[in-house]
Amino acid sequence: MAPAATLDVQVQPSNGEPSRTLPKPQKEMTKAERRELQERQRAAKATKQAAVPNGVNGKTANNKKPTEVTQPSNVPAQRKERRASRAADTARPTPAPVNKPLQKVPLVAAADASVEKARGLRIFAHFGLPKPASIAKGEIHPTIVRLALQFSNFKITGANARCIATLTAFKTVIQDYSTPPHTTLSRHLMTHLSPQISHLVAARPMAITMGNAIRQLKLEISGSDIDLPEQDAKNALCSKIDHYIRDRIIMADQVIQETAGSKIKDGDVILTYARSSVVEKVLLDAHTEGRDFSVIIVDSRPMLEGKRLLSILSAAGIQCTYLLLPALGSVINEVSTVLVGAHSIHSNGSVFSRAGTALVAMMAKRHSVPVVVCCETYKFSEGVQLDSFTKNELAPIGDMFSSFPLTKPRDALTLQNRPNLEILNPLYDLTPPSCITAVVTEVGVIPPNSISSIPLALGRLL
Repeated sequence: MAPAATLDVQVQPSNGEPSRTLPKPQKEMTKAERRELQERQRAAKATKQAAVPNGVNGKTANNKKPTEVTQPSNVPAQRKERRASRAADTARPTPAPVNKPLQKVPLVAAADASVEKARGLRIFAHFGLPKPASIAKGEIHPTIVRLALQFSNFKITGANARCIATLTAFKTVIQDYSTPPHTTLSRHLMTHLSPQISHLVAARPMAITMGNAIRQLKLEISGSDIDLPEQDAKNALCSKIDHYIRDRIIMADQVIQETAGSKIKDGDVILTYARSSVVEKVLLDAHTEGRDFSVIIVDSRPMLEGKRLLSILSAAGIQCTYLLLPALGSVINEVSTVLVGAHSIHSNGSVFSRAGTALVAMMAKRHSVPVVVCCETYKFSEGVQLDSFTKNELAPIGDMFSSFPLTKPRDALTLQNRPNLEILNPLYDLTPPSCITAVVTEVGVIPPNSISSIPLALGRLL
């Protein structure tokens, strides 16, 4: 029969000899002492399970005493010796006091691993992070897989470009789709498209333009005639997608070109930030009509999209000036009009655009320079956003273009996350409506406080 559990108590002799540990019967223990003894026994059991088993039932080779687990390697006690002589066991010195906190190695290691995994700017953890393409879940079309890779690697950027690429890929998916037996295309096709959409969202957060286009596509699918042959129904859906791209993006851009281009006069100095496909078309169209003006392109890292716009405008013969965002204050007094694009526009008149647009608009308002936003109506969002912290996206880490000085290798110039360095590159910011003079859309020039009338101007809700 195993001996009753005891609690070792340190005794300090009066003759100066080393302290000894005397056993205390369990019946004489207080409730706190019995709880302490149980905790020590549980820790000893966990330590034995973590050790390499040797013998029956996973017993360790040295069979250490359960009550001496804080330093098991320093106490070479044997179970036979404890059973044979209790006195010899009690005379053995203990290496540490009873109240020493137990060392739970597995838990500490797990805690360290979780802390290492969670390190970083946790306050920005809700931002959409650029991610490599994940393992496809479900039946994903190869076109969608390729498009997700292009999204995650920022090979396709811009709200219009991403929306057109998504709708074009959906046309291929629809044409390759076959309706299963005992069901209809209008009911099953959306089930087939759902994993495709989820795969694109996993690669990069969905833009407002993509969300509006997919919502319209769902309405067209649900309204498909069930009596149509399958191929005719698929052709009809692809035709609806083509009409959406033509009417809401291409034709809308042409109307905005004419409206905003008519505001540019000879001798004007137009300032734009980063690169907007709509603003680019407006400037090129105004130059084609013979207007003599110059453009100041303000740019910033990490995307440096203004370099692409600079090459296009300068190749067309437009006089351009290129500078970075910190130098904005030195040229703002020479500017006639600020033309910027938008990623989305909200019902309260705020504009969600490339990070830095809000600073440009506020600086222009401070110097009484009109700020004109060129934006298609399909970028309208009924939601209200008050800041760019609630919802945002992070740009990829590191410079995507060559940097200066060129004498250093590219790897030495590219910044990466390090133990004491976290890089934060928000892609968008929010420009308040008070800093915007007007918004040019395909339905007309709208003041920012009347943006909520866009669905009414289109005759239907978006």
